[in-house]
Amino acid sequence: MFTTRPELRGTFGMVASTHWLASAVGMAVLEEGGNAFDAAVATGLTLQVVEPHLNGPGGEAPIVLYSAERDEKVVVCGQGTAPEAATIAHFRSLGLDLVPGTGLLAACVPGAFGAWMLLLREFGTLGLADVCKYAIGYAEDGYPVVPGITATVKLVADLFRQEWPASADLYLPGGAVPRPGELFRNRALAETYRRIVRESEQKSSDRDGQIDAARETFYSGFVAEAIAGFVEREEAMDSSGRRHRGVLSGGDLAAWQATLEPPVSFAYRGYEVCKTGPWGQGPVFLQQLALLAGIDLDSAPRESVEFVHTVVECAKLAFADREAWYGDPEFVDVPLEALLSPSYNDERRSLIDATASGELRPGAVDGRLPRLPASVPAVAPAPGVGEPTVASGASRGGDTCHLDVADSHGNLVSATPSGGWLHGSPVIPALGFCLGTRAQMFWLEEGLPNSLEPRKRPRTTLSPTLALREGEPYIAFGTPGGDQQDQWSLLFFLSHAHFDLDLQEAIDAPAFHTNHFPSSFYPRDARPKEVEVESRFGDDVLAELSERGHAVNVREGWSLGRLSAAARDRDGVLKAGANPRGAQGYAVGR
Repeated sequence: MFTTRPELRGTFGMVASTHWLASAVGMAVLEEGGNAFDAAVATGLTLQVVEPHLNGPGGEAPIVLYSAERDEKVVVCGQGTAPEAATIAHFRSLGLDLVPGTGLLAACVPGAFGAWMLLLREFGTLGLADVCKYAIGYAEDGYPVVPGITATVKLVADLFRQEWPASADLYLPGGAVPRPGELFRNRALAETYRRIVRESEQKSSDRDGQIDAARETFYSGFVAEAIAGFVEREEAMDSSGRRHRGVLSGGDLAAWQATLEPPVSFAYRGYEVCKTGPWGQGPVFLQQLALLAGIDLDSAPRESVEFVHTVVECAKLAFADREAWYGDPEFVDVPLEALLSPSYNDERRSLIDATASGELRPGAVDGRLPRLPASVPAVAPAPGVGEPTVASGASRGGDTCHLDVADSHGNLVSATPSGGWLHGSPVIPALGFCLGTRAQMFWLEEGLPNSLEPRKRPRTTLSPTLALREGEPYIAFGTPGGDQQDQWSLLFFLSHAHFDLDLQEAIDAPAFHTNHFPSSFYPRDARPKEVEVESRFGDDVLAELSERGHAVNVREGWSLGRLSAAARDRDGVLKAGANPRGAQGYAVGR
């Protein structure tokens, strides 16, 4: 199997992420004596600085981890909730059928900072200043611009100049789009984090006290005041083509906290795969496994028509259930146990045949009929909407950040920070960052599992993964990619678990996904039967997929997915790999 790089192996520590500087920061923290959780926090905060087109402090961060000290699998929910004033009636009164994909109306409570602070306090060992110093340093002293930043800013430069002046001041220095490779600074963001650390140290001399004070400073102190004041006084142009005020308030920020919760898991071929609850799309990974458990995948090569067709058709069924059943379980009854049951999946599996399905077919569960949105409004996407993909040849939104860490103590952590990207919402000048737009995932239709409600979590696409093997904590992995995350991650997992590819081989192997179901992002479009396939599958496979009824969209040979992974074998050997696509993600370790 051809690989672009070797699978890294060692015994001290492994860090893999979507940016080489962030991976290096995580390794530096391990070298300083921190554990995997300290390293993850520092890596995550650094990603907010060096990948501002893909995430930021105004976004969110779901995390799944294994703590060796506690012998416990845990999900950290860093998904903020909708504002108290975010009601369907309010949006309808503005003449809106969808939550805009950009601007201030789509802002939920920023969850990333709270998630990182909870992870640090509960599972880390280092102090606040120890993990913040790297992000502060890159924001203050500069970091090299990657091509994705240039492409993203170029896409929205006119919007910045005409409508979002603070964004233009920051991301168009001297009026010009930053060039790849040049140093870029965000001194306002550096000062925001420096002030959080300074005020926290003034409030407490205790490690945990400082971390708690940092959280309070963000959600009730000067950061919250700056956010609330900006939202209250500003009207921002958004993807509806009109200017709107946001509804996020200081009270919303003060009322929210990141939480710890058990993962949802599924047993498959000696693995126990752990995901977030159905406030994220994570269980759709498990539903695909439940369908595939009754199929002999080993009988067909990984790059065969039969393998691609089978995986795609299982994905269509699982994602149809995501649309019909998933939502914040604090608000809706999500029948996960039934959706993952053998009897349900035996019935669903019988729907798969040799040709591509053109239907969106959610299943009935426990006598309950599924319900899908009545219709998807016909609207054209505007610049900057969706979860951004701006790589060469990109289509349909889907990109963000990801990180994985494994340490010598046996700890594992996987996180997918996202949102608050530079082109989604105007920069708050006093803070150096913008708010997220995750509320665009809600439907403005009453009675759906993912209908907009105050203080409800939107059903996010962010989906880190952790798996045990034969009862032993084994691997953390994931990818950016919006709706594609639990397709690309699944393909990686199957490549490793079924076809014995090592971590780097599984990342490098040709990829595919389907766009058959409605997008989670504005304007919520669906492309029935469409399958995007890297050209490396070969002409014969692509032709036969078309013959089976798939609408094949051939992509460049190295264009789908930004996977990374870190793992620990039973003998204590650590392993890692990272995605070569885009020449940005790296794994480091020793």
